[in-house]
Amino acid sequence: MKKRICVIDGQGGSIGSTIIKCIRTMFGERIELVALGTNAIAASQMLRAGANKCGSGENAICRTSVHVDCIIGPVSITWANAMLGEVTPRMAASVTSSPAFKLLLPFFQENSKIIGVVFEPLPHLVQNLVQKHLTEVIDHV
Repeated sequence: MKKRICVIDGQGGSIGSTIIKCIRTMFGERIELVALGTNAIAASQMLRAGANKCGSGENAICRTSVHVDCIIGPVSITWANAMLGEVTPRMAASVTSSPAFKLLLPFFQENSKIIGVVFEPLPHLVQNLVQKHLTEVIDHV
């Protein structure tokens, strides 16, 4: 049975699209990629990047997040009202409450700083996420 990996992003979907392209390059069709956007534009961009299916909005994120093996996205998908308000409190609660393993990147627009995080360019972070951490999740989940 294929592992179900969910990528969640908002606004323009560029972070999610970058993640999906990297995952597809490394794993091909061995996994099912579900793209969830906080809006339709983000979802469609991730679908174009290679996701198997996509959904958008609060209900899609809340319903799907409990039925996947791993959730990937910027850390702000766990913060109520993040991404200029696109992440609703219900979305954030669904992601954090999901039994899925979470791989979160340190990207956010909010007036916050996560101490101890080394900031690197998006391509480096995504490559590390996919090659090291996602491989471990797929092999062990």
